[in-house]
Amino acid sequence: MCGIVGVLSDKPAAPLMMDALRRLEYRGYDSAGLATGSGGALDRRRAAGKLSALQDVLEAAPLPGTSGIGHTRWATHGPPNVENAHPHVAGRVAVVHNGIIENHAALRAELIAAGASFESATDTEVVAHMLDREIADGASPEQAMARVMPRLTGAFAFVVLVAGEEDLLLAARRASPLAIGLGDGAAYVGSDAVALAPITRRIVYLEDGDWAVLRRSGVQVFAGDGTPVERREQISTVSAAMIGKGNYRHFMEKEIHDQPEAIAHTLHAVIDPGTGKATLPPPLDTAETVAKITILAAGTSYYAGLTARYWLESIAGIACEVELASEFRDRKAVLPDGGVAIAVSQSGESLDTLMALRHAKALGQKVLALVNVPESTIARESDGVLLTRAGPEFGVASTKAFTAQLTAFLGLAVALGAARGHIDAGEVLRLVKALEAVPGRVADVLKDTGPYQIIAHDLARARDVLYLGRGLSYPIALEGALKLKEITYVHAEGYAAGEMKHGPIALIDEHVPVVIVAPSDGWFDKTASNMAEVRARGGKVILLTDKAGAAALGDGADHLVVLPDVPSEVAPILYTVPVQLMAYLAAVEKGTDADQPRNLAKSVTVE
Repeated sequence: MCGIVGVLSDKPAAPLMMDALRRLEYRGYDSAGLATGSGGALDRRRAAGKLSALQDVLEAAPLPGTSGIGHTRWATHGPPNVENAHPHVAGRVAVVHNGIIENHAALRAELIAAGASFESATDTEVVAHMLDREIADGASPEQAMARVMPRLTGAFAFVVLVAGEEDLLLAARRASPLAIGLGDGAAYVGSDAVALAPITRRIVYLEDGDWAVLRRSGVQVFAGDGTPVERREQISTVSAAMIGKGNYRHFMEKEIHDQPEAIAHTLHAVIDPGTGKATLPPPLDTAETVAKITILAAGTSYYAGLTARYWLESIAGIACEVELASEFRDRKAVLPDGGVAIAVSQSGESLDTLMALRHAKALGQKVLALVNVPESTIARESDGVLLTRAGPEFGVASTKAFTAQLTAFLGLAVALGAARGHIDAGEVLRLVKALEAVPGRVADVLKDTGPYQIIAHDLARARDVLYLGRGLSYPIALEGALKLKEITYVHAEGYAAGEMKHGPIALIDEHVPVVIVAPSDGWFDKTASNMAEVRARGGKVILLTDKAGAAALGDGADHLVVLPDVPSEVAPILYTVPVQLMAYLAAVEKGTDADQPRNLAKSVTVE
């Protein structure tokens, strides 16, 4: 979603803000802008498109001042043009905003009736006008904030700059994330700690409903009711050195190649490398009393949950359901006493998943967060945290975060299975050894990407692509299709292979590539039958399998990829890597932006 930054410094603010906004590009955006305060007045520069366009504007007309706010916008209200780009200004007030003001239409009508004139189609401008009206009526900026906040409904984060107040920023959050950075004689604010990593690691995270007054001398935080509160300063685990593409063309390519390390780090978060014992985080540490697990997730994380369901049922022997977070609250879900919900989110800020988490808690469930950001809202609102250690992920299309989620889920299933007595010590040892071998097998796959380049050539030119898998391979087929359509804009669909004859087989002809994910596991023979059905109708078969599978079916494939032999339980982690590579290389072939595909955002912080 949108990226926010604010600066109070003794250095020129514009270069600091541009650097911070570049570190937020991974969130997705379609316009950008800055505003600074200098000489008692506000000055602003905006541009549609990427930050390079804003940089051109700044080179032609530099921004003075050591205090300012900046923004990368992903359009929600109004098209992505200069008029709708942030910051928005009304009188003495400039605002940058992430999220949606749900009651903006009623507030806009009220303001227009009182004589306000609007320049944009955004909901954000309403906040600027409301604050400016309060200040015009004699309120201090802090008093204006206290009066306006209760009148806003929705999920949002915003930062405010006021003309003539060059040692002041106001910040607020409700559901959407916001982090405050502290420095020596300086204060900063950003959508996350990544934006602030080069300038400070001293971070204060605002809690839901908080608003804050930032000055160079320090920060004062207020709860939603205006009561002063203390929020703990902490040292962020994100460093500037962790950010960069290195020798790779795109962040996505780098992050695909980061996976052996990310998987290994995550594995050691759930399995002690010294003893080989898997540990259980609360609230699953009383495994024998857990009645049912409900996984709440969206997008790629949802597919990780679908994979986890197979593991949790077969390895841990526990009932499991997987819910789309955006649908969960609107169902009359019946959850048992003693149930545990697992909220899965790479960023820990996905609003659909956060709202589903809160609903699950209201239904009496304990909640475990499976996230990549320990300081995130979902982590802070959960009863326990299972941390994936993938490091920052900047490509919008998730890669290493997904395989890290799979690794964490499989480790969790092993720990639950052992604690519940569903698997014995020998089986635990076998599975732990299989997991420990995965980073090496992924590294083996990444040594030679040549075969995927040839396949990508066909995928990039296709109109439609189908992905098929059975059992543990079915969610990987779904993920492969999602990756392809996310970054190449080629229409792709994933199916359970057994469902082909129930409709999708009508789509197959000689122009349709069909990617079949088929390790030689317990589902292989049935998948072989589905492959034969595809071949009989002229479909182009791209087969991902192992040596045994290649010996059985390789002659019937137009493209054959032979992957290392691994136990079936860990195959989903390994087989994810080829579908990522095929999608990435197809995007390169087509010339689309693999890191920032159109219309998508890294962290979806609106419903």
